[in-house]
Amino acid sequence: MIYKKILIATDGSELANRAVAHGLKLAKELKVPVVVVTVTPMWSALEIAHEARLTKANPIESYQGSAAAWAQRILNEADEQAKAVGVNFELVHVPESAPAEGIIATAEKQGCDLIVMASHGRRGLGRLVLGSQANEVLAYSKVPTLIVR
Repeated sequence: MIYKKILIATDGSELANRAVAHGLKLAKELKVPVVVVTVTPMWSALEIAHEARLTKANPIESYQGSAAAWAQRILNEADEQAKAVGVNFELVHVPESAPAEGIIATAEKQGCDLIVMASHGRRGLGRLVLGSQANEVLAYSKVPTLIVR
């Protein structure tokens, strides 16, 4: 299969940055554009209540501002990497979403035919406790997914 547009998912971690580099290299070789996406999760009601008890004036607004700044930092790094490699790219921040859902929805919306993302490869209890966004994407996405470990 020849891919025409690649989505690269990143959370800014060292492992995710390796997936970004891998996806960008693949895109350059195939001469296709990429969409780099980062997803900031929803804030739980318990966290909101805790922050409100600490007399924060508007804890939701504070969280949204922090999440947007965090996402911008991650996307700025991807921007630099994509420019250095010389591929056409678009940067997307999906706020307040479950990561796997945001990745899948963005791939579908942007017409991507390959998702590139990292996986820590956890097994056993670590996988059960922490979950696996990569496994969720593999299980629910109709778009083929390349996992970088």
